[in-house]
Amino acid sequence: METQNISLKESEIKPVVDHLNDLLANYHIHYQKLRGCHWNVKGKSFFTLHVKFEELYTAALVTIDELAERILALDKSPYSTFNDYIQTSKLKEIDTIGLKDTDMVEALIDDMAILIEMERELLEITANAHDDGTNDMINRFMQFKEKNTWMLRSFVDED
Repeated sequence: METQNISLKESEIKPVVDHLNDLLANYHIHYQKLRGCHWNVKGKSFFTLHVKFEELYTAALVTIDELAERILALDKSPYSTFNDYIQTSKLKEIDTIGLKDTDMVEALIDDMAILIEMERELLEITANAHDDGTNDMINRFMQFKEKNTWMLRSFVDED
């Protein structure tokens, strides 16, 4: 049985890398959506959301880099074209120009729900592959989004 240089079985790594690339593609769409929200938010909540969106897109950019580097650590190649990102991503682009602030927040909440679902699936796959390194990284990303989903929901909640 072939083993990688980081002591993981080649046969078990393929599904991990496939899902990491899927997540990478989705994060690129999410990142650009966050940038668009940051640039185009207007109104009474501008100061609050402008800063929050910047925090979120900065974290997404770090996540993108970590995902790509993990794929490389697994001795595979990360997706690197916008065509790959758009064709692979479950998340869809939106035009943030003229979008209401609450609509922006709700779109980001929807994105985070999809990303969290993908990460939960990936946690199962990494556990089966005995890939604790990827598992720890993905768990950290998921926890960040869970907390921020709660915060964004609180922002749009009418109760």
